[in-house]
Amino acid sequence: MIDNQEEKPQRRVRYQGTHPKSFKDKYKELQPEKYADTVARVIQKGNTPAGMHRSICVKEILEFLQITPGQIGLDATLGYGGHTLEMLKCLNSEGHLYATDVDSIELPRTRERLAGLGYGPEVLTIKQMSFSELDQIIPESGPFNFVLADLGVSSMQIDNPDRGFSYKTDGPLDLRLNPNKGISAAERLKTITYDELYGMLLENADEPHSAEISRAIISHIKKGKEIVTTSALQKIITDALKFIPEKDRIDEIKKSCQRSFQAMRIDVNNEFEVLYEFLEKLPACLAKGGRVAILSFHSGEDRLVKKSFQRLYREGVYREIAPDSIRPSQEECNTNSRARSAKLRWAIKA
Repeated sequence: MIDNQEEKPQRRVRYQGTHPKSFKDKYKELQPEKYADTVARVIQKGNTPAGMHRSICVKEILEFLQITPGQIGLDATLGYGGHTLEMLKCLNSEGHLYATDVDSIELPRTRERLAGLGYGPEVLTIKQMSFSELDQIIPESGPFNFVLADLGVSSMQIDNPDRGFSYKTDGPLDLRLNPNKGISAAERLKTITYDELYGMLLENADEPHSAEISRAIISHIKKGKEIVTTSALQKIITDALKFIPEKDRIDEIKKSCQRSFQAMRIDVNNEFEVLYEFLEKLPACLAKGGRVAILSFHSGEDRLVKKSFQRLYREGVYREIAPDSIRPSQEECNTNSRARSAKLRWAIKA
């Protein structure tokens, strides 16, 4: 018997309240051009809308860089393009800004977003490449008058469960800034040794429970079990730290998960090695009197920047460096919790 009854039209999925938990359920936040009011409310509450990134220390960075129309600059870490946009405004359609990023997923979106705001190839050149390769741009650009490097992972990378950057949502344990290059964190764990893992957690994240976490992960792997999701790794870390007194356990486990994921991300992307190479090549890519500002979010990164600037200042390469790191204002930290760990350092070439 043929059923001639018409199919009922499918209703659109409702927005799950004011605090949807799933990344995909936050479709209003993911469409800021269509739901500007929703995005504004999320920001007003001190949160970062899904799929977006709120740039940090913008005022402090622009005050130092002193960008003027006609200059040539580099945004070494394009990301969502927030800093890029503000620097382009300073250029006022005169001069040129180059920008690099390794993220093959977010880069095209940012290029399209900035082009829609009127910043096309006549004033902005975007290249998918590591910022450690900045010397390869010089034959085209000439020496840079200003350079910015924001070393933090973008919010849209952290929040997207498909990227595997956060233990808070289940997803593939990837952690690569460019998912088309290198091996994922899941692949890395398949062949890692106890000593390698222990060193990674200690050196990359100052993890106080490196030994316990490393033993638990290696034991899991030796049983022939793979760790392929963020939730699986989070559970192993949680079980490994059950010895912590109950009153401190939840907070300690949360911090250890954050540090462990950070340590693995740094390892998978060779972040310290890439930063070191960038710092070594940087002076030769700056014009006389050129200014560089570097925003870091990790003590290891900040140490590398600090030591490089101090050494090159002693050698006379830089005529002036920041006497100490600059921190975001309390007001910015109150409205954007991800700003709290940021440190800004700067240098001026002799």
